Amino acid sequence: MPPRKKTPQEARELIDSGFVRAGWIFQDRDELNLQAGRGVAICEFRMKPGHGFADYLLFVDGRAVGALEAKPAGHPLVGVEAQGDKCAAGLPDTLDAPLRPLPFVYLSNGDETRFTNLLDPEPRSRPLFNVHQPETLAGHLKGDAIEAWVRAGSEPHAAMGAPAYQLRGHSPH
Repeated sequence: MPPRKKTPQEARELIDSGFVRAGWIFQDRDELNLQAGRGVAICEFRMKPGHGFADYLLFVDGRAVGALEAKPAGHPLVGVEAQGDKCAAGLPDTLDAPLRPLPFVYLSNGDETRFTNLLDPEPRSRPLFNVHQPETLAGHLKGDAIEAWVRAGSEPHAAMGAPAYQLRGHSPH
């Protein structure tokens, strides 16, 4: 007998538990408190018009740093990176962020998690066992690479002349 497929709710519960294991404080958008801890993950966060909702918007030290696009259990994650990039580019102007677009993009279906670091000179989706700890993302933001990109005009892809989704050959829509 083949294993039973997980429901979308079960996939969300697995994703939520991954955040908790990594030390994130998980909050609903109606209970927003960015000072609740070093890493806060907000569920179903409204992005700029035309960018929909981020399934999870990630804040480190009160600043938006990334997004996670959730997919149903079993849904392939390779090939849907442009959806995560759309969230990364759609941060509302009223929110504080160290960089725009958001530098850290995750995709997860509960069983599999993929990560793209848009600070990477050649951003690409990579498999992970779990989302990073907030401290890890804070460390990435303090690295030498970020200083070079800030000097280049505060846009991680300025030297390459294209946003990450174009570098990968995808469209954000």
